Amino acid sequence: MNRKFLSLFLTGVFLLAASIAFAGEKEYHIGCVFSITGSASWLGEPERNTVEMVAEQINAAGGINGHKIVLHIEDSQGDNTRAVNAVKKLIKKDKVCAIIGTSRSGTSMAAIPVVEQAKIPMLSCAAAADIVLPPDQRKYVFKMGQNDSDAARRIYEHMQIQGISKIGIMTGTTGFGDAGRTQLKQLAGEYKIEILADETYGPSDTDMTAQLIRVRNSGAQALVNWSIVPAQSIVPKNMKQLMINIPLYQSHGFANIKYAQAAGSAADGCIFPAGRIMAVETVPQDHPQKKVLEQYKKDYESKFDDQVTTFGGHAWDGMYILAKAMEKVADDPEKIRDEIEKMEFVGIGGIFKFSKEDHCGLDKTAYEMLTVKDGKFVMLEEK
Repeated sequence: MNRKFLSLFLTGVFLLAASIAFAGEKEYHIGCVFSITGSASWLGEPERNTVEMVAEQINAAGGINGHKIVLHIEDSQGDNTRAVNAVKKLIKKDKVCAIIGTSRSGTSMAAIPVVEQAKIPMLSCAAAADIVLPPDQRKYVFKMGQNDSDAARRIYEHMQIQGISKIGIMTGTTGFGDAGRTQLKQLAGEYKIEILADETYGPSDTDMTAQLIRVRNSGAQALVNWSIVPAQSIVPKNMKQLMINIPLYQSHGFANIKYAQAAGSAADGCIFPAGRIMAVETVPQDHPQKKVLEQYKKDYESKFDDQVTTFGGHAWDGMYILAKAMEKVADDPEKIRDEIEKMEFVGIGGIFKFSKEDHCGLDKTAYEMLTVKDGKFVMLEEK
C-alpha cells in the first residue's frame, strides 16, 4: 500500500468515524455574513475562509461537547440591504444561535435593529465604536475589531512624538470612513492637532489628485487617509505622482498586505496602527498572544496559500469566542450573550475583556504601529 493511498484511506476512516460520532447528535447552527464579493471582498474573503477553517478544526476534534458546528454563510457584497436580508434569513429560516459578521461598519450598523429585536448575538467583524455604543441599546451586539477611536489615538500619539500638529485628513464615504472621520475630528483637540484640510472620496473613485492638491495647499505637515476599500491604495500613488512629501498615515483598514501591494513602491513608509497578526515575527516570545498568532498564521497560510490578514483574525476571534461560550451554555442565544459579556479571551485582535459596559473588550494596547518597507509590513521603529 503506497503512502498516498494509505493517507486517503486513513482520511476516509477518520471522516467516517467523525460522522458516526456526530450521528444522532444535535447540530449547532452558526450564521455568518461577510462581504465576500464586491468592493470589500478583501475583508470578507479571508473572514469566510477563516470561519470555514475553524469550524473544520473544531468538528475534527469532536465538535463542541460532541455537537457538530454547521455554518450558514451569506454574502452581503458590502451592501446594507443585502446584509439586513441575510441576517433575517439566518435568524428566521436557518434558526442560527448567533451570527458572526458583518464585515463592514455600515452593514453592521444596519443589522443591529434586526438582531436586537430577535435577541440573537451578533459578533461584528467591523471597527466603528458606534457598533457597540451605547451599550444599553446594543445588548446583543459584540465587536471583534479594535476600536476606531483607539486607532485614531495611536496615530495622534505618534504625531505628537514627531512634532506634527497641523494635518489633512482624507476619508472614504463608507460607514467605516465616516466613523473614522468623526473620531479624527473629535479627538484632534485632545492631542492639540489642527485639521487644515478635510477631504473625502467614494469607494469607486480612481483619482484623488484634486483632494490631495487641496491638502498640499493647506500647509498640512502630514496626511491621514482613513478607508477600508481598495481606493485607499490610490492615495499614496497620487501623492508620489504629485511629489507630496509629507508623512502618510493610514487607518487600521490598511492592514491587508494586498492594499500595500496595490499601491506598489508608493506605499513604502506609510504608517498605520494594526493588530499584532500583521507582524507576528516581531511579537516577543513571552507575549500572551504569541502562540495563538503563530498558530493562526501557520494554519491559514498553509491551507489557503495566501497571507493572513487582520480581518480574517476578527472572524477567528468570533468563532472561538462563540465556541468557548457554547462549551458552557450550548446553543441558547440568551445564555451565549450572557457568557460572552463576562468573558476574557486571548485572541488575534488582542486580549479581550468584555463587560456589561464594554462589548468590544479591547483598548489601544491592542494596536501596534506598523509601516511598509519593501512591500512588507514591519513594526515601526520609534524615533
